[in-house]
Amino acid sequence: MFKACAVTDVGRRRKLNQDYVYTSSEAVGNLDNLFIVADGMGGHNAGDYASRMAVETMIEAVRESKSLSPRKIFQEAFVIANKKIYEKSGEDVALEGMGTTLVAASFKEDAVTVANVGDSRFYIVDEKEMIQVTKDHSWVEEMVERGGLKREQAKHHPDKNIITRAVGTDLDLQIDYFEKRIKPNQIFLMCSDGLTNMLEDEEIHKILSEQGDIEKKAADLVAAANETGGADNISVVLIAWL
Repeated sequence: MFKACAVTDVGRRRKLNQDYVYTSSEAVGNLDNLFIVADGMGGHNAGDYASRMAVETMIEAVRESKSLSPRKIFQEAFVIANKKIYEKSGEDVALEGMGTTLVAASFKEDAVTVANVGDSRFYIVDEKEMIQVTKDHSWVEEMVERGGLKREQAKHHPDKNIITRAVGTDLDLQIDYFEKRIKPNQIFLMCSDGLTNMLEDEEIHKILSEQGDIEKKAADLVAAANETGGADNISVVLIAWL
């Protein structure tokens, strides 16, 4: 059984929260459980609209999917959400160019399936280490891979928020999928970049390694991100395998 909690916070510098999260430890359609984080982008209310639409559309698509494969279910749901946002942005000038990151996960027995577009992340955490499963679809990540930036430079680069893939900005959607074995006593973290841009991985790991339930740890992560500046919306989903 999996237990989850979610916290989303506007941060200290933004007026609007454009993040949207969803958790269900119960079955959704043919998935045993479902967890989603979306970080919207676009002027005015467009980012908020995009992230909410992506998550709500995805949930509906998962419920209606006839597939039994988590990866196939995610593929169908991401494509449907992408098409819906893309078409909506073309109908309303106020929503033009909107998009969102999207990371989704579902657990079955001793494995997790993750799908993502953008730079919201999924981590596997235990007492020894914190492993980033997803790869950021961002300009700085591409520069690091090409050798044009060092990893420590990318963390504080002025263009670190430029993403190279988003749901809703192009009909040709490229989705990354990951399937990982999991073990008891691990914690699974899903988050928007409002957390990871404010805290180093070592700081996140320290908080997650402290005593307390996942609700306290999630709250402590958001508080720490705000204490170091809270420059963006902060969303955290923590999942524990019971």
